[in-house]
Amino acid sequence: MENNALPRIAVIHASAQGSTREIAEFIASDLAGRGATVEVADIEHAPDLSRFDAVVIGSAVHNMSLLPSVPEYIANHHGDLAARDVWLFSVGLGPALVGPIGRRVARAVPKKIAAVRDSLAPHEYRAFAGHYERAGVSLPARAMYRMLGGPRYGDLRDWKAIITWTEAIAQTLHLPQPKYTPSHP
Repeated sequence: MENNALPRIAVIHASAQGSTREIAEFIASDLAGRGATVEVADIEHAPDLSRFDAVVIGSAVHNMSLLPSVPEYIANHHGDLAARDVWLFSVGLGPALVGPIGRRVARAVPKKIAAVRDSLAPHEYRAFAGHYERAGVSLPARAMYRMLGGPRYGDLRDWKAIITWTEAIAQTLHLPQPKYTPSHP
């Protein structure tokens, strides 16, 4: 990045139901609103990283793992990612869980995610809650969700936490205050 130039940022996501994509789009919109050049893309269509100074990677979480395309992408582009400022986020149920068992589960980073995070060495990794719809979920899975402290069904995203994390990325990249405030879905 040239002196005084605003960074070029790639926001790359792997989304299963759309929640991760919407968070990635919000992050991209906020950073673009601060003057950065931002490109948001699905991981299957990720841009050439040589054009970017920083990368934000997000993935849905299934079975306590990032979607398979994310660790594969990170392994295949490790050299390019190591040469850039990188942030990693995941979207799953853990952060939404309440109660004693749920809070313990929410604080723990699953081993497979921790391994990917540690191989990448991002500035920061953050887990966010996503959507959890009751339709199509088996009775045993619903019972387990309730036992772990699942508060409700629907949109469980904590937009205040997402905004705060995006502001921290902007501060690290020395971006100015936003010219406009993006709205979330």
